[in-house]
Amino acid sequence: MNSISGIVKILENPKQKFTKNNNLVTKVRVQFPQFRKTQIVKLVFWGNLAKDVTNYYKKNDYLLIEGYLSLVNSQPSNKTAKTSKQIQITVLKVYPFLLGYSRTQ
Repeated sequence: MNSISGIVKILENPKQKFTKNNNLVTKVRVQFPQFRKTQIVKLVFWGNLAKDVTNYYKKNDYLLIEGYLSLVNSQPSNKTAKTSKQIQITVLKVYPFLLGYSRTQ
């Protein structure tokens, strides 16, 4: 299995929809800020995790994610363009990553 974990920055507000089987799925584009060249990937969340991501996270939030990596065919905008492969991460666990958080006692 191609497992992955890392910190990502959300680039757009999460989009939620239902599949044909009435399963809830949320998709969002993110980037890995720790790489020099910007790496943009799509995260996919299922079920209750999909609902939580939509309710609690928004654009410019940072997340610590754990999941598995896959390649999917991207749909071209016109018929003459070739399809290409894009990286997609199906997230199994997500944690908020707070920058500049200081704990006072």
